Amino acid sequence: MLKVVSRPLVRLAERYLPTAFVFAVVLTAIVAVGALLATDSGPTEVVRAWGDGLTGLLAFMTQMALVLLLGYMLANTGPVRRLLERLARVPRTPAQAYGFVALCAAVASLFTWGLGLVVAALLSIEVARVGRDRGIRLHYPLLVAAGYSGFVVWHMGYSGSGPLAAATPGSFVEEQIGRTIPVSETIFASWNIIGAVATVVVVVGAMMLMAPSRDDRIVELPKGASLEDAQGNDPIETTEGSTPADRIDTSRGVTLVIGLFLLAYLVVYFAQEGMALTLDIVNWTFLCLVLLLVRNARELGQLVSKAAANVGEILVQFPLYAGIMGIMTATGLVTILADFFVSISTDSTLGLWAFLAGGIVNVFVPSGGGQFAIQAPIFLDAAKQLGVDPAIVVMGVSYGDQWTNMIQPFWALPMLAIARLRIRDVMGFTTVTLVITGVVFAATLVLASL
Repeated sequence: MLKVVSRPLVRLAERYLPTAFVFAVVLTAIVAVGALLATDSGPTEVVRAWGDGLTGLLAFMTQMALVLLLGYMLANTGPVRRLLERLARVPRTPAQAYGFVALCAAVASLFTWGLGLVVAALLSIEVARVGRDRGIRLHYPLLVAAGYSGFVVWHMGYSGSGPLAAATPGSFVEEQIGRTIPVSETIFASWNIIGAVATVVVVVGAMMLMAPSRDDRIVELPKGASLEDAQGNDPIETTEGSTPADRIDTSRGVTLVIGLFLLAYLVVYFAQEGMALTLDIVNWTFLCLVLLLVRNARELGQLVSKAAANVGEILVQFPLYAGIMGIMTATGLVTILADFFVSISTDSTLGLWAFLAGGIVNVFVPSGGGQFAIQAPIFLDAAKQLGVDPAIVVMGVSYGDQWTNMIQPFWALPMLAIARLRIRDVMGFTTVTLVITGVVFAATLVLASL
């Protein structure tokens, strides 16, 4: 059944889906027209809101760029790369290969979304290469789609920007409800953990069931392709030179000392603050791991160069989405949308409607933190009025954000850049992921609200 459903979706995506940049431009036009029709704003106000909004995500963009940069670097350190190569030899059949890539990507995404995207891309390539060497025909776009589908749980895990923002002292959440919401009530709540496990099981099963049959068209990894080819750079050189500067650059001590110093800071931080996670702490955690795993400063610099090449396209598009967010916020369009969902909510359905509203807004503002800042205040106020646990609202908006990433190409860009595919190659498969995970997310929030 899943294969029957996915085939027309794949054909539609391959034929009609534009590039991610064009997609962002089209969304900008839709939001601008929507603001003109649904609000009192005129053309001048809409244009001004868009222009003023272009810089609205600069600080957040820096945090997100670091998550992706450090995630890529961590995945390309020697120990992690060797682990990926060993993992790629685990699956023995096509169905196992698709399910295994989805599983590994999901686990990595629960640690940090940047690592999840990079692991998904690199593991897809390595599994495809190993399969080709073994004579196993694997549909490469489905492998990459399986990896991206694993990303659908990222906001339920360690780097979830919504729950991390709610747990950060001094945030708007603390100002609005009078306290922070610790991650023990959101990320590490039993109902969220159960929902994450159920989602991963469903996604892995779906990827296995969509495995092409012998008569289906299969696009394999091109001959000669490898992880090194995907990076598009020469192998990292870390041999010692003859000068004192070369010996310092290739010394293990420099990166080890600063890595241990950062580790000491993290130990002190968690001892004093408990599990008060923020995006900055997530970034410093993975920077610490990178520093401890690289062999020297020269390797670190080359990893940065490789990672930077996969960050640029996202950074170019961030201002466009910031502009969209500026229009939706300044004109009140997002408030109209959120107020509609709040108006039809009850104490048992508020989390569900927060999820659906979050999913819709995420198509236009694919920024977990930016979207959370827009929608959360409205739903938190409704939660207070209806007597609903604010943690459910926080996770409802967060679930919506991760959910429609499956049809929003923004976060697929870094992964596709590494895998050398287009968004149209994978979107048909990930649309199936959207449908099946939507059921799981909705059921989780409804049950948690009872």
